[in-house]
Amino acid sequence: MKHKFQIEGIGCAGCVTRVKKALEAHPKVEKTEIFLNPKGTTIITMKEALSVDELQKQLNTLGGYTITEIN
Repeated sequence: MKHKFQIEGIGCAGCVTRVKKALEAHPKVEKTEIFLNPKGTTIITMKEALSVDELQKQLNTLGGYTITEIN
């Protein structure tokens, strides 16, 4: 199942790589696509539904990123 999010704090390709690696480290995340245009738009394909809080916990390991769901 795909869900669309906005991740604040992403500014370059290096950020994209770090955030993608952190999110995909979660066993319920199958694939993460992060875009720089528009900046921070993210599509996460999950094996099982995850809450925004659970995804934020994954990002907290990096610091400086905030995730919100886009409807």
